[in-house]
Amino acid sequence: MLHSLRPNFLTLPPVCVLLGVGIAWHLTGHLNTLDVVLVLLGALLAHASVNLLNEYQDFTSGLDAMTVKTPFSGGSGALQANPQAAALTLTAGVTSLVFTGAIGFYFLLVHGLALLPLGVLGLVIIGIYTNWITRYPLLCLIAPGLSFGPLMVMGTGYVLMNGYSWAAFLASLTPFFLVSELLLINQFPDVEADRKVGRRHFPITIGRRASALIYANFLLLAFVPIAVGVAIGLFPLMTLIGLVPLLAALPLAYQVLRKAEQPTALTPYLGMNVGVIMATITLFALGWFI
Repeated sequence: MLHSLRPNFLTLPPVCVLLGVGIAWHLTGHLNTLDVVLVLLGALLAHASVNLLNEYQDFTSGLDAMTVKTPFSGGSGALQANPQAAALTLTAGVTSLVFTGAIGFYFLLVHGLALLPLGVLGLVIIGIYTNWITRYPLLCLIAPGLSFGPLMVMGTGYVLMNGYSWAAFLASLTPFFLVSELLLINQFPDVEADRKVGRRHFPITIGRRASALIYANFLLLAFVPIAVGVAIGLFPLMTLIGLVPLLAALPLAYQVLRKAEQPTALTPYLGMNVGVIMATITLFALGWFI
């Protein structure tokens, strides 16, 4: 079951939470340690839940048997190797979702009902992502970004500051664009298999080349909120270090556009893309602490 968690991708929630924590620290000068720990735990459980449920649903639908595995797409293959673990994987996914909801309920009691819309939307996205959202191209594109951007970053900021802030909203757009393009490009190798089980994301509906244009735009748009936030005085000057990975993002976007119709040739760039995403969010977050 450990492989079904896709632990290599569980590094994403901590850096998104770190961004929210950094904003709260910069704006208030203090942090509640218990709230920070619970926010991080809730984010990890939420991501674990969607990973486990996705693994279970892709296994039972037969999709896993049709995909070509890469380090970044096609599922982990854990349930194909160990089918008897399917029920345990489903149970773990549902349990993770329940504990995520319990942490959210605690925050509602302590910090107020204004957090409710973010919490409900997050739980809904987890519950319906694989079997419903993946059948609607626009929702499939933006749901991951919403989860790790506005929901996670703004939710963290709300809990730690007892309220919403424009800084957290604008900052959340960086992980919104980055995580959306991450899921988009990771769909490129799975087009044929995904089509057979009824999925309808953009690489299926408009093709890989047009989807590569969306990918490139989302990748580069992720850096705009950082520059704008500093320019209007909403972000501290040091958050500009989040622009450093743009030096790698530009050639990365070019290569993906050039090789969009060659899924196997894209594999090295899928890894480079993950590196750019992690570096951008991490550096951006650290800029709030400096």
